[in-house]
Amino acid sequence: MSVTILNHSLIKHKLTNIRKKETKTKDFYQHVQEIAGLMAYEISRDFPLKKVEIETPMCKSIQYEVAQDVVIVPILRAGLGMTEGIRSMIPTAKVGFIGLYRDEETLEPHEYYAKFPSTITSSIVLVVDPMLATGGSAVAAIDMLKKRGAKDIRYVGLVGAPEGVKLLSNAHPDVDIYLAALDDKLNEDGYIVPGLGDCGDRLFGTK
Repeated sequence: MSVTILNHSLIKHKLTNIRKKETKTKDFYQHVQEIAGLMAYEISRDFPLKKVEIETPMCKSIQYEVAQDVVIVPILRAGLGMTEGIRSMIPTAKVGFIGLYRDEETLEPHEYYAKFPSTITSSIVLVVDPMLATGGSAVAAIDMLKKRGAKDIRYVGLVGAPEGVKLLSNAHPDVDIYLAALDDKLNEDGYIVPGLGDCGDRLFGTK
């Protein structure tokens, strides 16, 4: 297991834009997708490759392709905001879905929907959720994926809190964690500080 904070100038710049409370839905959504695409570029560096024989306009040649399918699994609903950004970099990726809601009193996650491609067991699986706050939803989602046979799982988020990183790391030490930023803490309501507010509401204009 490793925790990687992606130290990229453009990611930092765009993350600043979505942290601003005055950023409107359209710009917020666009920046989230752009950050997700930049993160996908960085995360895919170590994807295993296979040799393939192709024919260029000049000759036959041995080149390389990604050896495994990639499956993006957004945690609904906020994870949807990152999905197309990742697919812009990996257009062959399939998409599964996990629906979880958080009890406002206990902060515990509850499943209400799950659907995955049949290739989930042999694919690189990117679990996508912008906010790694308490970590409960991420742990529950990865539990669900492992029960269905997924093996190569990686968590991709925008902003994390130390509490969420610790919980996810302890529960699934085999899952690498990729974040655009690691923030200071959770507040008494379970929100990340300084964070960026309720990402789902800001993505879809529901508040």
